[in-house]
Amino acid sequence: MSMTDPLGDMLTRIRNAQMRKKNKVTSPDSRLRQRVLDVLQSEGFIRGYTTVEFDNGKSEIEIELKYYDGEPVIRTIERISKPGRRVYASVKNIPRVANGLGISILSTPKGVMADHLAREENVGGEVLCRVF
Repeated sequence: MSMTDPLGDMLTRIRNAQMRKKNKVTSPDSRLRQRVLDVLQSEGFIRGYTTVEFDNGKSEIEIELKYYDGEPVIRTIERISKPGRRVYASVKNIPRVANGLGISILSTPKGVMADHLAREENVGGEVLCRVF
């Protein structure tokens, strides 16, 4: 079975693992997923991630989830731009999440970045997901 939304799959794996209080979760490897995880790590939503190579040439990402006082740091993580309906935002229309407490992750011409960095760089792009 082919996967139509690999990024949405990774976000769902993170959501499910946090509901079960898991420390780590794995997901197939891709550059887009790594860039989104870079943003999540730099913003403090996950501890980090590592890439695990297998003998057959495939690789997976092992994501270390972050908890504070037994509760997940990521309260909500949801996909905004889906394969059936892409959502783009100009720099003036980039959505604010939870009045600045959360972030939107955008895919811009200057790379994948958080919403506040996109405003600083004065670029818009595809709104991939939002986290708070």
